[in-house]
Amino acid sequence: MCKECGCDHGGDVRIDGCPVEPREHGHSHEEGHTHAEDVHMPILDENARVAERNRGYFEAKNVWVLNVLSSPGSGKTTLLAETARRLKAQGAEVGMIVGDLATDNDAVRLREAGIPVVQITTGTMCHLDASMVARAARQMDLDSLDILIIENVGNLVCPADFDLGEHARAVLLSTTEGEDKPLKYPPMFHMADIVVITKTDLAGPAGFDRTAALANLNRIAHHADILEVSARTGDGIDTWCDVLRHLRTRGYAGDGHHHH
Repeated sequence: MCKECGCDHGGDVRIDGCPVEPREHGHSHEEGHTHAEDVHMPILDENARVAERNRGYFEAKNVWVLNVLSSPGSGKTTLLAETARRLKAQGAEVGMIVGDLATDNDAVRLREAGIPVVQITTGTMCHLDASMVARAARQMDLDSLDILIIENVGNLVCPADFDLGEHARAVLLSTTEGEDKPLKYPPMFHMADIVVITKTDLAGPAGFDRTAALANLNRIAHHADILEVSARTGDGIDTWCDVLRHLRTRGYAGDGHHHH
């Protein structure tokens, strides 16, 4: 068990159901170690090297990559299915890599929406890493894609540390989670290029304090674009898609503030 992120690195990692050897997923450990800082840093260094290779590979294929992070139940899959549908209608081909601990429910929903998807099942690992994404990307026809969206494992702690080779990060905050989430998980929100407040149609019933939420986000993620959407009603989805298209056409430089 890893003290740093609470995940078990002997985890049963699978890509579209096929096992990946533990030593292959870029998160292996020397026998008998204690998970002190001196062990954690080499893991991140190795991950950063693989992430840079991924970024170069995606750019060679002319594919812009977004890493989407959130708690479980934030409305991620619903939002992403609608996002892909609208972008496709506007002429942009979208594919997805979906990370989940155990199930492929999200991937099935996305495939039913006609989106090319590769599923990474992480077993006991609570985040994706760059090596897993490298393997999953090789299962995709990147030449046919304009945008690749990575739906990370639902977790607001560990995925913040792992660059996957993306060009931008979007962090979702649902109104049902409360306005203080950014204060509880500052690294995740600080590393966001875009923060999306989801389920705005439930803000009233949930007692969501929008003013406090925006103030918290301006404090923690002052550099991020902040958007408000409801996948159920469609409010804000066009703006969100416009932001993604703008980021893609702006190129691949990104702000670089989340890369190690």
